[in-house]
Amino acid sequence: MQNGQLLAAIDLGSNSFRLEIGVLEHGHIRRVEYLKETVRQGNGLDAERMLSQEAMVRGWDCLARFSERLSGFGTKHVRAVATQTLREAKNREEFLSHAEKLLGFPIEVIPGREEARLIYSGVVNLLPQSEEKRLVVDIGGRSTEVILGKGFKPQTLESYRVGSVKWSMKYFADGQFTPLAFDRAEVAAKAVLDEALALYPQNSWDVAYGSSGTIGAVADVLQAAGWTEDVITRDGLVWLKEKLIKAGRTDSLRLEGVKEDRKPVIGGGLAVLCALFDLMQIDTMNAAQGALRHGVLYDLLQREDDTDLRSTMVLALGNRFTVDSAQAARVQKTSLALFKGVQDTPLIEQSRVARLVKKLSWASHLLEIGTRISHSDFHKHGAYILDNADLPGFSMPELHRLSQLILGHRGKLKKLELELKNAEFAVQLMSLRIAAILCHARREPDLKGVSFKLADNSNTSFVIQCKKSWIQQWPQSAHLLREECIAWQKTPWQLEFVEVNGKTI
Repeated sequence: MQNGQLLAAIDLGSNSFRLEIGVLEHGHIRRVEYLKETVRQGNGLDAERMLSQEAMVRGWDCLARFSERLSGFGTKHVRAVATQTLREAKNREEFLSHAEKLLGFPIEVIPGREEARLIYSGVVNLLPQSEEKRLVVDIGGRSTEVILGKGFKPQTLESYRVGSVKWSMKYFADGQFTPLAFDRAEVAAKAVLDEALALYPQNSWDVAYGSSGTIGAVADVLQAAGWTEDVITRDGLVWLKEKLIKAGRTDSLRLEGVKEDRKPVIGGGLAVLCALFDLMQIDTMNAAQGALRHGVLYDLLQREDDTDLRSTMVLALGNRFTVDSAQAARVQKTSLALFKGVQDTPLIEQSRVARLVKKLSWASHLLEIGTRISHSDFHKHGAYILDNADLPGFSMPELHRLSQLILGHRGKLKKLELELKNAEFAVQLMSLRIAAILCHARREPDLKGVSFKLADNSNTSFVIQCKKSWIQQWPQSAHLLREECIAWQKTPWQLEFVEVNGKTI
């Protein structure tokens, strides 16, 4: 990626939506513009985990405004991520489908540990290089991420379902700050965060850093009151809690440094922060400048520079499940060769070819991860593993797409009726299924005289074409290809197996 390249990150948080635009300068990213809107989407999630129409509209309106600023950006220079509220929302697809149209870019719902990884990256990339062991905490609207790491490498990452919006709604719903409300909120937060004691013992880190919303807001209030800049102490938290209790109510709170949009959630956020200080025996926490959105920007750099963490994680997962690497390489090479024959067709958006190739490559490598559980149904178990794995670098939709490619690479296609409405997925899957057939004997397949292409004058029919001599030499593969053509007959896509002379077999 060249110096001067503009990059953009969008963080769809439970309390606020943020847009960070930066410019690449010699390996570092300098801020060009920062926009933040308090959407408070987490408030719109009911007990049944359904997002209200009002909360969706607030989010849509914000993203429409962000979209104006992103005009002219290419897809590989923008990444939008959504966190806990949309992880929980059962009707998130309703929100996301319209949100992506308004924004003009895909929105990835990322797992909690992936959020934690990106937060750590954002924090450390804006800190001086150091060998210190760092504890990084981010209290968001509906989740809190805690990370232990050294240098640029995170070592322990966790995400807990406790946050400023969620706790304010639950323990300060009437807007009243009382000693009893704080006691209950802190005890409840400790109950959720209790396991952090074993994962992050006090002797495992040198310096504690806090990122983003709640911690930034608390640091601002303390600084305005004369406390040390960008430092939060136990005494400072006690002082702030006393100020809130003395104010009594949200609408009576008059504290320099507390913005109006922070007042409704400061009680819950402060209670969680106090619980963390007590539980983890933190005496001092430094307010960091970096946050999730900065981690997203630096992750874009890695993806562009062929240091994509996702590829490393795919190899690691394959090793964990003792994948036959030789067979994985054969399927990978064959599926990519087949896909190449159709990637320049109108069915494939050309700006997405590289990404589709990468995902097909990952699916090929992980095709047999389920064999450690069951040989006959390994595709089902492989799909389950990916749908439930925490793989750093991946969003939840990315993992689900890989799981569906693995699930669909064998057997009937009716199970993928919804996914097959997507042309790019259909082409990926057809390439993968044919590759698995050609590699069924677990040896290097003979691809001489074999071609895969879109049928003439059609956008829904494909042709796998072979020489007659190939068909005679490999009768089992030819039989399996005929069966594959039958399998596709009940889908919107068709596959024909023909000789080079045009004769349908």
